[in-house]
Amino acid sequence: MEHGLINPADTLERQNEKLIKIVTTLMRRIEKGVDASGVAYAQFQRAVLLEDEVRSRTHDLERALDLLNESNVRLARANAEAETARVNLANALETVQEGFALFDAEDVLVMCNSRFGLHMRDIHPRLQPGLRFEDYVRIVSTSRYLDLPEGQASPEWAANRMERHKDRHVAFNVRMAGDCWLQVSEHRTPDGGTVILQTDITDMVLLERQERERLLDGQAQLIRATLEHLNQGICIFDDQNRLIGWNQRAGELLTIAARQFQLGISFGALYKLIRSKVSFSRKQDVKRIEDWVQVGVNRPPLSFEIVIGRDRVLAVFAQQMPDKGFVISFTDVSAERLAVRAISEVNETLEQRVAERTLELEAALAEAERANASKSRFVAAASHDLLQPLSAAKLFVASLESELADPELASPELAERAAKANNALMSAENILNALLDISKLDSGRAALHEGPVALDDLLGPLRDELRPLAEKKGLAFRMVSTGAVVISDASYLRRILQNLISNAIRYTARGKVLVGVRSRMGRLFIEVWDTGPGIPEHEQGKIFQEFQRLNATVSAADGMGLGLAIVERACRLLDHPLHLKSEVGKGTCFSVELPPSSVVPKPVPSDDLILLGKEKRLSLAHHIVLLIENDEGLRSAITLTLEKWGVDVLPCANEGEAVAVLQELDIAPDAIIADYQLDHGLLGTDVVLRLRERYGKVPTCIISANRSPLLAEQCQRLGASLHHKPLNPLELREFLEDAVSR
Repeated sequence: MEHGLINPADTLERQNEKLIKIVTTLMRRIEKGVDASGVAYAQFQRAVLLEDEVRSRTHDLERALDLLNESNVRLARANAEAETARVNLANALETVQEGFALFDAEDVLVMCNSRFGLHMRDIHPRLQPGLRFEDYVRIVSTSRYLDLPEGQASPEWAANRMERHKDRHVAFNVRMAGDCWLQVSEHRTPDGGTVILQTDITDMVLLERQERERLLDGQAQLIRATLEHLNQGICIFDDQNRLIGWNQRAGELLTIAARQFQLGISFGALYKLIRSKVSFSRKQDVKRIEDWVQVGVNRPPLSFEIVIGRDRVLAVFAQQMPDKGFVISFTDVSAERLAVRAISEVNETLEQRVAERTLELEAALAEAERANASKSRFVAAASHDLLQPLSAAKLFVASLESELADPELASPELAERAAKANNALMSAENILNALLDISKLDSGRAALHEGPVALDDLLGPLRDELRPLAEKKGLAFRMVSTGAVVISDASYLRRILQNLISNAIRYTARGKVLVGVRSRMGRLFIEVWDTGPGIPEHEQGKIFQEFQRLNATVSAADGMGLGLAIVERACRLLDHPLHLKSEVGKGTCFSVELPPSSVVPKPVPSDDLILLGKEKRLSLAHHIVLLIENDEGLRSAITLTLEKWGVDVLPCANEGEAVAVLQELDIAPDAIIADYQLDHGLLGTDVVLRLRERYGKVPTCIISANRSPLLAEQCQRLGASLHHKPLNPLELREFLEDAVSR
């Protein structure tokens, strides 16, 4: 029952209060009870128990009160320490020379010092703890002390400021009224709060502005000195069409007094002064310049000419500047125009003289053609008439030779004379046949029968026919077989090759004669090499003339110098260019070129023609090669190799040097050799692309130790040759020869 009367959940004070009330009630009942025996004693016993419990509860209550008092003391001490810390922090923040504010993770202002927002006195009292960040930004944007950027309203500024607030670290400058400047820096705290610092940087900005103005003054003086040293007249106008700069040369060219050039004078006023003294080369230019100035924006460059007096001509060029102002330059081109006028007058005279001379030349040409036709007819007729008695003489000699074959009539001396006579007649016959060929080729009466010609079918019989002549002289004779098929006249082409090979054998005393076909850039070259005496360069133009023989030791029976004349005319008729390369003391190479349109597509051996272990090479002399190689040692080695071949090398370590040297020389290279991997992670392929934008699709060789298929594909897309390190000089030279041939 005791536990039923007392609720353990009650506080000690409440439980004690209930016990005291119970004891008092029981004592009162005992005192009033009629049954003083057992009932009284039971009640007394109950009272004693209650008193003990009251005493225990009282003791617990006193102990709890002591603990509560001790906690209150500690709390008071902690509050005092916190207050002290807060005061110290506030004092410390007040000593900071910058505005300081702390927002918590919920963007609520926790604390700030008195300097925070001090430059905006109209809103400074409103910057109190509890203010939300977005409200702080909105309040600042409406302050009359905030100098908003031109064309920006308060809501737009506030929106931009809130956008910046999303970053963890922000720093920017704000212009305030009175030409004051604040630097605002914003940083996140580890718990997601925000610290804002406001620093007055007015002195720094002013100092920077003074330094900038000093530099601008220096630049202005330099620009002024430069303008005064120019041979052109210069006038500079601002975006309001006001004169802000000029040089003395402008006044001299426009014949305007210096006092009339005034700073700030409008273009219109200055134009009136000039307009009365000048005339325009074209009437429409008067309105063009007026409209151009009035447009004010997006003005394209404008050029025209004006005339002052009788002889002075000025070229005028107007161009807009980035600040929407414009500059006008005046260049005296009087001498050039006078020269053009003089040249025009001379041209008129020359045209008349050329017309007269043309008529004379046409008459002379007609006379020459008539004479040439008459010569051709005479040669043809004479040759035909001479061939008949020549044939008879050959028959008589043949008959004589058959009689001398009789042992009874045999005489070594007579047989030798008959053989010499027969050789002489054959030589005469060859000469007459050659004259007839030349006559046909010169008269234009030669008929062509073009069709597919298998070169092996043409060269094979020539090999069988001429090999004995070469072996008789002790020469090595080689003809490289080929499967090429071309479109040509088989008869004339055979005659060309027969004459070239015969000449090579005839004029070569010892060594070799080699005949073969080379393929290059879709063209075929039928080449005849020999190890003869060679042909001096100054004599090479003569060998294609009639009756020209450079080797006087060759017998007249071996020819009269008509073979190459026939070759040259036949090649011209077939449109097969004839090339000559010769070196005195080493030998000669004649090559007949067949253009792509003459080549029937078939596999053809390429570049396999070798003479005495020496490869045929194109001249690389005076061709310009741009070399971009960052490794100095390799750059020097490649440069030395190319210079030995006669190449003009422009060695560069990087793209900047390459662009600078090409701009300085004002040339485009014939070829580019670039390393794939350059310094600072740059790639040679990217450098080549940028150079090609400026100089066109220059033949390019990329060198690299990288053998990956990706690089090969990249070079293929670029249209560049890829050479792997270590470099093969022969392959490098082949690339350059190919580039030169293109």
